[in-house]
Amino acid sequence: MRIVYKMFYVVKQYERAIRETFGSYSGYINPGLHIQIPIIQVTRVRDVREHTMDIRPQEVITKDNVEIKVDGIMWVRPDISEEYIKRTFYNIDNWKDAVMELAQTNLRQEFGHLTLDESLTAREKISDNLQRSLDELTDNWGLKVTKVEIKLIDPPVDIKAAMHKQKTAEQERRAMKLLATGRFEAAEQDKLAAIQLAEGKKEAAIRVAEGKAAAIQLVNEAAQKYFTGNAKELKKWETVENSLKDNTKVIVTSEGISPNLFVGDIPVKTGKETE
Repeated sequence: MRIVYKMFYVVKQYERAIRETFGSYSGYINPGLHIQIPIIQVTRVRDVREHTMDIRPQEVITKDNVEIKVDGIMWVRPDISEEYIKRTFYNIDNWKDAVMELAQTNLRQEFGHLTLDESLTAREKISDNLQRSLDELTDNWGLKVTKVEIKLIDPPVDIKAAMHKQKTAEQERRAMKLLATGRFEAAEQDKLAAIQLAEGKKEAAIRVAEGKAAAIQLVNEAAQKYFTGNAKELKKWETVENSLKDNTKVIVTSEGISPNLFVGDIPVKTGKETE
């Protein structure tokens, strides 16, 4: 805030002001060049840009009685309407200090409603709750709390060590689970491959058997077609062959094979003979 006593003065674009005459409110001042009566009148100027304010680190106790250190940051600005600008001057003496103390108090209350685990995973929720509660509480001061962020949540050293061990164990468990899943899937693939290989061999064996059956059928058909008429002659030739093994004499006639068997020097006629 700045106070202007000069006759001529300028209110900048990012400022709003009020004029007092003999100490009483007498007007709202927008950006631009203005004139006032010195001594009788005075102008109070307020910067209405958003102000970045760090919430100092502090110890808070969670719902499960764990002491942690937290801090944050918030963005606050005076509302530019006439009524709210008046409130920033007349309803609070030092609005920045007041907002800071209010933020620290509400920060402790927010974490007091949560356990340690909830606190570590609820930054956004805590920030939203703080923003809403601070905005409501500072409305009477003519202020708007536009945003709150939690920067640090620092548990004690022993708690952090325990959390680290728990995290490591959880990661190892997940790794083992993924490894077991991989092995199971690999075994399933091997099983499917073995089944497909066995089915392939079975199909190949069936096709080979079918091929052999077809070949046998072709041979039988060929034998029936080409050799049935000559079966009798073939049988005779077999008889001749067997007879020759025993030095038997054979006479071939015009009517076919008609061997004469000789027992010593006596011929024995075995069929019709033509000389």
